[in-house]
Amino acid sequence: MTRQRAAGRTPRQRRAPYIWGAVFIVAVAIGGGIAIAWRTDPPAPAETAGSRIANASMVPAGYVRRETRPTLDPARFVGKAAVTHQIARDIPDVLDHLYCYCQCDKSVGHKSLLSCYTDGHAAT
Repeated sequence: MTRQRAAGRTPRQRRAPYIWGAVFIVAVAIGGGIAIAWRTDPPAPAETAGSRIANASMVPAGYVRRETRPTLDPARFVGKAAVTHQIARDIPDVLDHLYCYCQCDKSVGHKSLLSCYTDGHAAT
């Protein structure tokens, strides 16, 4: 009876199970590839000039700081201001190398970006 049933089918009907099997295999392969790509860590970002300047070891030996006042205590601030004041306290020599783009050197008399963290200007 099985041969009679198979003999009565058209070629298209006989290929249907194989086509659905191939579709299933392709779907599983694509799903597996997506799952693997989702679980892997993204590549580390390339080092830029901005990230290299933050490295405190890049300060030249014998560098004399322009700003000599101590930075404000990070505990006086909350949120991002507290974080940035802690960073200023950790790497003052690096910030002393950087120019502040709000032009506070002309209006307030600051010497470098570090000066903004000595008088509360950075929190505004």
